[in-house]
Amino acid sequence: MAGVLVVVGTPIGNLEDMSPRAVRALSEADVIAAEDTRSAQHLLGHFGIARPKVISFFEGNEARRGDDLLERLAAGERVVVISEAGMPGVSDPGQRLVAAAAEAGVRVEVIPGPSATLAALVASGLPAARFTFLGFPPREEGPRREHFAQLAGERGTLIFFEAPPRVGATLADLAATLGGERRACLSRELTKLHEEHVRGTLAELAARFADTPPRGECTLVVAGASDEEVAARAAAVVDVEAEIVRQLGEGASAKEIAARLALATGRPKRQLYQLALALSGKR
Repeated sequence: MAGVLVVVGTPIGNLEDMSPRAVRALSEADVIAAEDTRSAQHLLGHFGIARPKVISFFEGNEARRGDDLLERLAAGERVVVISEAGMPGVSDPGQRLVAAAAEAGVRVEVIPGPSATLAALVASGLPAARFTFLGFPPREEGPRREHFAQLAGERGTLIFFEAPPRVGATLADLAATLGGERRACLSRELTKLHEEHVRGTLAELAARFADTPPRGECTLVVAGASDEEVAARAAAVVDVEAEIVRQLGEGASAKEIAARLALATGRPKRQLYQLALALSGKR
């Protein structure tokens, strides 16, 4: 009989958030595939779980180790996957293994746990009926601004993870591309002793964290586009080819034009660059 793959959500800070069902799943595992084995051993020790074998399962070895775990599942073992914190498969290893197990006909169980995404969304006070989780934004300013520009017309609430040293720059880019008056909330250290939620406009948050990065793990929640913003964006649709020709006539390079129009239109910069090159050859 084939085994069972169990995906377990673990606490993101406060160990009291670990559910009895999750504890039982760990204690019944034949093997635990953990993103961080030290964190896993700490978790097991806290709950007095000594029996399971723990193996490393992180981004660097996910493909190779996934094959080993599939073999264990085929042999009838009960494999539990945990990340360092939170739900495996969401900005953490696990998605490829779940897909492979499902393809192989292996039973997959998911045991929900604490979620930084949902905790920050609810605490923000922003609309939660429709939202998009976008993980970590690009690290470099150019790709990051282009990414945000493509989201300018999204009506749903936007949720990002971000590293503390980049929070100020990311907030500044969000304000520049989405508008400084958009409501937002920075949540840090969720479920921990120093949990904090800082609410305000993107402009206000960008100014607050420009020179002083927040401490701890951070989640950014940003309001979606309003009806008025969507309507204004539609009314200001740029005739891209005409604008490229105009800027070429003013002496701008294809690279400069692509960068400007990527922010203005949300279209991929590479696509705009190729179009500008093509149009420049026709002049």
